[in-house]
Amino acid sequence: MYTFSCGRRVILLAGLASLGLTACDKIKSPLVPPVAEQYNSVDITGADYAHKLGLLDYDGRKRQLADFKGKVVFVFFGFTQCPDVCPTTVAELAQVKKKLGVDGDRLQGVFVTIDPERDSAAVLKAYLQGMDPSFVGLRGTLAETEATAREFKVFYQKVPTKNGGYTMDHTAGAFVFDPDGQIRLFVRYGMGVDALTADIKRLLAPAKT
Repeated sequence: MYTFSCGRRVILLAGLASLGLTACDKIKSPLVPPVAEQYNSVDITGADYAHKLGLLDYDGRKRQLADFKGKVVFVFFGFTQCPDVCPTTVAELAQVKKKLGVDGDRLQGVFVTIDPERDSAAVLKAYLQGMDPSFVGLRGTLAETEATAREFKVFYQKVPTKNGGYTMDHTAGAFVFDPDGQIRLFVRYGMGVDALTADIKRLLAPAKT
């Protein structure tokens, strides 16, 4: 998992489980195994993390992943004072939504703040509605934020600045869930609008029988 923050870079490595295929029975008629879908993002289907999300949105409503069933959900951890990674990610997601056309309403952006001390509900709401009013912003207490980040295996930490304040280092990638609410992809920061749009379209496409 690639992690870096606003102002400096930190790289973390996280192991991704791989799935093996068993050989076909040679006595029976050979069957052509299904071809695995190819994504531009990292396919983390079946991951044993990123299953639970339960925080208040900027209007004070408790939100969880089940609320968005039927949509592809893009979950990103960040903070509103981030100068580059966070606004770029949110802006690109808004572009993806537009490129999807009529399917744009089936893409849900969810922004989880890792800086609830500064990101009040009002600040979070103004930040996201300035980019796309449909995006949901979530925040929790410090303990809830830590627990949620741990559930998603997201790294973040305060970094003091020279003026006596602080910025945040954090995981820059995002997590994508399919319309059934299953974790499917980890999106690397900087992948690009076209590549992400292609992945979202694949997840929105009807299953082939």
